[in-house]
Amino acid sequence: MFKSLREKITLSGMAVLAVGVALLIFTFISAYGFLTQSLSIATSEDLIQTFGEALAPLIATCVRLMYLGVMGWVGSLLTIRGVTILVHAPKVEVVAVPSKAKVTQQKAAAAPQKVKSEPQKEPKPEPESKPPEPEMVVIPPEQAAEQKADSQQPQPSS
Repeated sequence: MFKSLREKITLSGMAVLAVGVALLIFTFISAYGFLTQSLSIATSEDLIQTFGEALAPLIATCVRLMYLGVMGWVGSLLTIRGVTILVHAPKVEVVAVPSKAKVTQQKAAAAPQKVKSEPQKEPKPEPESKPPEPEMVVIPPEQAAEQKADSQQPQPSS
């Protein structure tokens, strides 16, 4: 079915990517449906009764929001993993083997070039190498404080 390991890895990466994108699309459709529902605000003169009536829908809403958050998180993780699998799939290098006719043509074309002699060019002088960059010097805080204190003290003049 699959000819190489690369094809298997590519197929699994595409499958993981497709599942992640499908889950993200489903999450956004669910969130859109959730947000377009009509919301009603319960009002009553009794505060305890109103609070009790509003608490059940509030808890249901919180559960749905957590559900949507987890779905979005898992969908994004799957999408990231799918892209990572596709990007880091092993590369297959194709090595072309030249035919005998091409090899003989290349040798024939190379033979006259050997006969011709080009005027020799003067070799270019090598660019001067740059001196190495200075090493970083780290002064411990204790020594820095001592040096600062020494420089601030007035020196006696004679």
